[in-house]
Amino acid sequence: MPARDLDLLQDAALAAGEIAKKYFRANPEIWDKTDNQGPVTEADLAIDKMLHHELLAARPDYGWLSEETEDNPDRLNHERVFIIDPIDGTRAFINGEQSFSHSLAIAEKGKIIAAIVHLPIRKQTYAASLGGGATCNGKPISPSKTAGISAAKILTTKPNLREEFWPGGVPDLERHFRPSLAYRLCLAADGRFDGMLTLRDAWEWDIAAGDLIVSEAGGMISDRLGKAPIYNNATPLLKGIIAAPKPVHADIMRALKPR
Repeated sequence: MPARDLDLLQDAALAAGEIAKKYFRANPEIWDKTDNQGPVTEADLAIDKMLHHELLAARPDYGWLSEETEDNPDRLNHERVFIIDPIDGTRAFINGEQSFSHSLAIAEKGKIIAAIVHLPIRKQTYAASLGGGATCNGKPISPSKTAGISAAKILTTKPNLREEFWPGGVPDLERHFRPSLAYRLCLAADGRFDGMLTLRDAWEWDIAAGDLIVSEAGGMISDRLGKAPIYNNATPLLKGIIAAPKPVHADIMRALKPR
């Protein structure tokens, strides 16, 4: 079943990419969400509407959780749930940057079993199914061989490197950034960087697909407390996320002050 679900997600992600390309660098209409939740564009909404229709038509017994759909607690009654971010990195999309992505995942009893992260402008599609490994454009991927956090290339934001989080001092790492959390996870999964971390609470739809891609590639992923993420929570927030090769992840957890 996960393989069939993966095919479904991939077809949907490619269709989402075609919609996104119609709006990309074409001055889409933009609104600001309430509660400082950031911008949303007509492209986000069009993609969400298409995905909601197509995916639930194919799997009417699955629940639905998406950044751009009003949450319905009925999803908690479903064994399997779609977890969707129509456009992850909306600000990058608005700015005409190529690193936005479509993040599509399916959770079963709290665990991700199928995942796609598609970057339509970059023509990259990351995919994973539970027990089936992880790929980028059909080729297997794996994390970097970096043996520790010293001088590691880590995708993160500056606030995550405040001294208050690191009681023994901020690690001597090389900081990098990409706007899309899902893409950051994929870059850690395929060894282009040595890991990624965010210490603030993160929405499930930003993390779900990348979680499985990291773990199936052979990396280690946890929340900031070192626990494995569980999905389809009543409040769909996770306590941050840390993804890296196992030795780097272990170094981060030793150095990090849990919050």
